[in-house]
Amino acid sequence: MGTIITANQQTPEPDVIATASQVLADGGVCVMPTDSVYGIGCAAFAHNPGHERIFVIKERERTQTLPLLIADPTDLFVYASSLPQWMMQLAQEFWPGALTLVVSGTSHISAEYLKADGSVALRVPQSNLVRALAAHIDMPLATTSANIHGAPAATSGASVNQKLIEQADLIINAGPAPLACASTIVGARDGRPAILREGAIATSDIMRVIAS
Repeated sequence: MGTIITANQQTPEPDVIATASQVLADGGVCVMPTDSVYGIGCAAFAHNPGHERIFVIKERERTQTLPLLIADPTDLFVYASSLPQWMMQLAQEFWPGALTLVVSGTSHISAEYLKADGSVALRVPQSNLVRALAAHIDMPLATTSANIHGAPAATSGASVNQKLIEQADLIINAGPAPLACASTIVGARDGRPAILREGAIATSDIMRVIAS
């Protein structure tokens, strides 16, 4: 059974950040709240045993990769390359927030977190807790929705699947996720914007910003 602690997502307690950061730095797996839904994640360093454990816990195919949560919008220029102007506009408008951008990764990301084509999904969540964790350990958090693969994502600490509670090292309960809806995922196809998943941000809002 993982350790369960409570926290305030927008004004996270220093002891929560210290405890969770240590778990992540030690290669542990943490269930944590975000602005959209709850996630299960680990620190995105090379050969992290926690990375493999997430796939086992979620019963998820290893052929997929995990999105990375980053601390600050400026980190986009550290972890992404060859950014089109429209993608930078979207980041400026919607980060921190429920927008995930699929980009070409840089050498600052270990290869095991990249897709075969070198791409990676990045997001800066509107969660001071998650952003503080990423900043404290000075690396992205490889994080996916806190659920068994194919089941609905957990939108509160109380709705996290019991298997995740039993097999994760730490569970941070901050009550309901503010949006209770997955992020919108945007990538590029032939250099043009492509909505890969519509979530908390409407397609019309994405296209409005790109056209401005």
